[in-house]
This record gives sequence, structure tokens and C-alpha cells, in this order.
Amino acid sequence: MELPAKLGEDFAELSEALRRFPSEVGTLALVSIRDDFFAIVRRSGQQVRVLLSDNTATLDYPLAADIAEALDAPDPDDDDPVEPIGDLEILADLGVASVELSLLCEDDDLYPDDVLLDIAERLGFRDQLETIVG
Repeated sequence: MELPAKLGEDFAELSEALRRFPSEVGTLALVSIRDDFFAIVRRSGQQVRVLLSDNTATLDYPLAADIAEALDAPDPDDDDPVEPIGDLEILADLGVASVELSLLCEDDDLYPDDVLLDIAERLGFRDQLETIVG
């Protein structure tokens, strides 16, 4: 199900929106911001897990800054290397291992949308995601 685009700007609102969709394995939000980064948010009841693909995105994007704050991640410097922050095990129980997620985050040849489509394919809902993102 597609959520309003404005939820891609505020982590707290996005997380709260996921509460409306209860699931045995948790509800996933896949967010791609331009060609810069992606985030995966997984909510199951009160538990919220999150992965941000690019720690340096916190310097330019409110959503990334909100996620980093929620994770209590250190503020990056302009010269810090790009690396994922958060829960690389977020999809491990669904069949996407942390090492695979890490490699996808580090692949400079893939756009964030491509990574999320790859993840969606592994999880069995690529066609539905392609319909939403057009």
C-alpha cells in the first residue's frame, strides 16, 4: 500500500503510520529519496527497526537526520565515508541477510530505487512495488 509522500520527510510520522497495518512479521516501509539514499523501516507493535543506507544523508535530509537521531548515531563529518547505519539484520528473518543488505548499500552502481526493487523481489512483492513507484 502506498503512503503519502510527505511521510518520507518525518521518521516519527512514518513510524506511526505503520502502526495502522498490523502484521505477524511487522510492517515494512521502503523509502527512496531521490538518487541519494534509502531507508527501510519495520514496525511490529511497539518495536521499530530501521536501516539508513547512507550516514552522510543526515547532513542534507530531514528524514535521514530523524533516523540518525532515533538511532543515537554520531553526526557525520563532510569527509566521512558513506556507510549504512541502523539494523542490518532488519530483514534477516525474511531471507535477506545482513551481509547482502550491506553489499547493496555499498554498491555505487545501484540507485536507491533499484536496491529497494531488488529487496522487494527477494521478499516476493516486486510487482506490487513497481506498480506503486511507476
